[in-house]
Amino acid sequence: MRAVVAGAGIVGLTSAIALRKLGIETVVHEQASEIRAAGAGLGLWANALAVFDELGLGDQLRAIGKPAEMYFRDHTGELIRPPEYSAEDHQYLLVHRARLSDLLADAVGRDNIRLDSRLIGYEETDAAVEIRLEGGATVAADVLIGADGAYSVVRSLLLPGSDAVKHKGHHAWRAVVRPPEGAAIERGVIVLGEKRTRGGYVPTVDGTVYWLVNQFDADPLDGTPKKQAAERAAFLDTTGWNPALPALIEATPDDQVLHNQIMLVPPLPRWVSHRVALAGDSAHALSPHITAGASLGVEDGLLLARLLASSDGVADALAAYERDRIPHYREVNELSQRVEDSATPEEFATNYVAFSHWMINR
Repeated sequence: MRAVVAGAGIVGLTSAIALRKLGIETVVHEQASEIRAAGAGLGLWANALAVFDELGLGDQLRAIGKPAEMYFRDHTGELIRPPEYSAEDHQYLLVHRARLSDLLADAVGRDNIRLDSRLIGYEETDAAVEIRLEGGATVAADVLIGADGAYSVVRSLLLPGSDAVKHKGHHAWRAVVRPPEGAAIERGVIVLGEKRTRGGYVPTVDGTVYWLVNQFDADPLDGTPKKQAAERAAFLDTTGWNPALPALIEATPDDQVLHNQIMLVPPLPRWVSHRVALAGDSAHALSPHITAGASLGVEDGLLLARLLASSDGVADALAAYERDRIPHYREVNELSQRVEDSATPEEFATNYVAFSHWMINR
């Protein structure tokens, strides 16, 4: 069997590793000229670490990550501890996206990744799927996996009119930076602030610090991304208890502050055809307020590989994959919405840990 994966992001590379590990010849096609990670820090929960352990990458992954905990404080600095959950429900591994991408690309094998290779179309037959690339080249495969993100070309071909939509008023700002002189940051702090803001910082394994600021229902933006982040950081500290976040933002060069209008992929009526399947953000781009998109997405890739390696045919494997994933993500979206709709910091923290508990223990 031969597989083509569209997209060399975290999910695409993980899918390729899983497929190759199970004996399926796999090539990744990436439209960019280099493997680059969109974003800064990335939290991986226990369910994702189990995937990488199964793929033989767990020790290498932990060596480039730093254990962290997702506990929230309110805007006065008060720690919120939902009583009905254990410490394990709050624990994750923080990694730098670029270092994770390099690790995964090496595991796939750089010779199995085609850069500057943009998929523009495909045609399915009973025997194969023929993939058309920009420039005129074609590639034949038994199965095509669209792991090409929220703006997926594969999804647009499989399901015309399924474009990602803006999560109106929801924005995120983040960066990885060396802490400024005199700002020793030894532990992470995540805050639920006023005006539906969230944010904070987490130290990484190499001495840098990952900071982030998010806001639901934001007013129209004004100024540079750095100025926008700094203004919203003020809503996370109304008593002067935590000067570290403003200091980190101030220490970040303007051109290194990443800003995103959050995009979502609405629930899809189907994820597959007979020889094409969607995985990761291509199928279910989520709001980052649950910090679980990658952790959930890598499970897609492993499940696909298992089914393709064990089923009687590609169509049967993909049908089984869809039967599993669509109900699964219906529940993900319900739990995510419950977090977003929380009326108080305490309710947000409780609904958040309820989601993480479900994700890592189901």
